[in-house]
Amino acid sequence: MEVINRYITIKNHIDAVPQHSDFELRSSSLSLSLDPASDEVIVKNLYVSIDPYQLNRMKSYSSSQKSSEFAVAITPGEDIDAYGVGKVVASENPNFGKGDIVAGLLKWGEFTVVKPGGMLNKLDPMGFPLSYHVGILGFSGLTAYAGFFEICKPKKGEKVFVSAALGSVGNLVGQFAKVLGCYVVGCTGSKEKVALLKEKLGFDDAFNYREEPDLESTLQRYFPEGIDIYFDNVGGDMQEAAVSNMNINGRIAVCGVISEYTDREKRAAPSMIDVIYKRIKIQGFLAGDYLNLFGDFLSTTCDHLRTEKIQPLEDISDGVESIPSALVNLFRGQNIGKKIVRIAEE
Repeated sequence: MEVINRYITIKNHIDAVPQHSDFELRSSSLSLSLDPASDEVIVKNLYVSIDPYQLNRMKSYSSSQKSSEFAVAITPGEDIDAYGVGKVVASENPNFGKGDIVAGLLKWGEFTVVKPGGMLNKLDPMGFPLSYHVGILGFSGLTAYAGFFEICKPKKGEKVFVSAALGSVGNLVGQFAKVLGCYVVGCTGSKEKVALLKEKLGFDDAFNYREEPDLESTLQRYFPEGIDIYFDNVGGDMQEAAVSNMNINGRIAVCGVISEYTDREKRAAPSMIDVIYKRIKIQGFLAGDYLNLFGDFLSTTCDHLRTEKIQPLEDISDGVESIPSALVNLFRGQNIGKKIVRIAEE
């Protein structure tokens, strides 16, 4: 039996802000009959993750492409891998059977052929929607959990600042911090998003960075006693302003620098005098560094979801053809929470 597999690829390397014209929807025939000796699995993709880091993979060059197996360069015309959830439709791998729900490294397409050794695991939904396992119970959630608890080592009552606070990671960091008993302020890009942070997610305060010409003074206003923890998703001017307002022994987890992904000239230049004399810890990290924490993260986050101490925040588009728009809109600040594309109904 054969099916038509539609998938997304890039037409060219993308070294600036991504545009719809950079992408192409292609299709090819895919046989669902596997060689018995292949050890392969064919997955019907149900949900796939849309993440800003993918843009660095699409560039003609980024230093990140040599730093992680999950960040390798994407060649124009090739299919694109991403974290996702799907259902097995054919298998010659003894670990997987037809009908199994799985999570792992899939493709931005309707089907994925997973080779031996590919990142794929059976998934127990634990009573939650499958989409949660792409975001809040997936790598976005682990990123928030590991960055906040392992790198920042928070204490109850500390003052926490989160940039891109309504993004897939930032919203969870803020919620974890509130559950712990921290004072939390987030920044985002519109009045509507500010209201969501305070009214839906329980942030103590929030501001629209587009309305703040002097970020250093803004942070002084929101943190008159200084910042203990800064969870950085944007880099650039915001990182500089945060460093200037950090307390002694402050901690900064650098999760992303989205403001720098589309502008080669934009680079954060924080005061190293402040870093030295305030003994500020600044650490970059990847979720893959903390897979050993996945069990603890999953247990904790599931408990918080069941008790409604944290709220899931998802932004779901439908159909493989919506993938380019989903990524483009991330860089226009149009997502609210975790951006996911639903490829097919469960």
